[in-house]
Amino acid sequence: MMRRWPLALMLSALIVTGAGARDTVPAGARDTAPARDTRWIATWGSSQMIVEGDNALPADRAGAITLRQVVRVSAGGERVRIRLSNAFGTRPLAIGGAHLARSVAPGTPRIEGGARLTFSGQNDAVIPAGAEIYSDPIALRVAAGADLAVSLYLPDAASPQTGHPGSRATSFTLAGNAVADATLAGATPTIHWYALADVEVTGAPIAATIAAIGDSITDGYGVKPERNTRWPDVLAQRLRARPATQAIGVVNAGIGGNRVLLDGLGPNLLARFDRDVVARSGVRWAIVLEGVNDLGVLTRDAPATPAQHAALVAQLKAGFMQLVARGHAHGITVIGGTIMPFGGNTYYHPDAANEADRQAINTFIRTSGIFDAVIDFDQVMRDPSHLDRLLPAFDSGDHLHPSETGYRVMGEAVPLALFGAAAGFAIGASAPAISSVRARSGHH
Repeated sequence: MMRRWPLALMLSALIVTGAGARDTVPAGARDTAPARDTRWIATWGSSQMIVEGDNALPADRAGAITLRQVVRVSAGGERVRIRLSNAFGTRPLAIGGAHLARSVAPGTPRIEGGARLTFSGQNDAVIPAGAEIYSDPIALRVAAGADLAVSLYLPDAASPQTGHPGSRATSFTLAGNAVADATLAGATPTIHWYALADVEVTGAPIAATIAAIGDSITDGYGVKPERNTRWPDVLAQRLRARPATQAIGVVNAGIGGNRVLLDGLGPNLLARFDRDVVARSGVRWAIVLEGVNDLGVLTRDAPATPAQHAALVAQLKAGFMQLVARGHAHGITVIGGTIMPFGGNTYYHPDAANEADRQAINTFIRTSGIFDAVIDFDQVMRDPSHLDRLLPAFDSGDHLHPSETGYRVMGEAVPLALFGAAAGFAIGASAPAISSVRARSGHH
């Protein structure tokens, strides 16, 4: 069965304001546009999980506080709403007030303009345990690549807290309700996100979202706050630079330490795929890059038998097949990323058996025809002289996570043609793979 996107949708383009534009809207601005037939896409998002230990807000800063969180959107739009999450809470989470504004200077709590948000017409809301809610839409011009500040007043502490520890961005807390305060003077910084799942904008008929789902390599381990140099960030920058792809948003659905098959840091990939990909507004493509933690954990503490190695490889293949089937059931193109080398990593200390497992999984990703397309991150990032290791120029130093240069190369290795007029594939046919030569030469 061929997947073909209507030509008219691919040839038109959404015109968005430049990243330097200033967003202005009266406080309390109402969106009077009809709700029916409105096309929403996720322009920013994060994967939710239980936030515990050092990642959690301490008890004296978890309730009766203003929480201001800064995010960088990918695609732009004229209307905006947010999605808040209490997915892992065991009791209702009260939202006492909310505000959305342009961030004047990321890394600081300063904002300009903006509007108060409402929920079903009310200034406050209660999110049931395990649930998520949308704010009402507001008319607010959001520039592609803009930094937005979402401010929430949380009267009571969540239990347990839901959020995303790997923000790579600075958030701020201050006692009391100060959601519209322009400076939030005296606020305490924290490098985490809490309760904020998505920012969505309205889009033209061609507007859509790419969900990049994976582990710490997608989440951007090692990237400093406010740098925005994760590989999905690089992909989003490239999409914004082309009129034909400016309407495409990118959501980073990475979780550090995540695994395909078993829970660890965050729920396993099979458990979270529906919430992090299928349930997101406007997702048309998913890029799946995960499995290195499954491979590494198998032998981290003790050797595994040949039967255990074989079982893991078989279960990973079956897991990927389930993910693709789930995506296809909802009309989502699923793109596989090959697992990059981790030879020399002292946390997992992989041996020849681990490398054989990785090669077996990568062969499956490349040749099984399960995925609609394949991005060969392994070929792009490995050392040609030592195929089980990252190229030193792309290695952060731990022989597992890329450096900032490596993340840039990964983001540049994603062919934009996957998301253009020629993006139709025969589902189940042999998937086109992207060679390192094409990726590095810039011919995408």
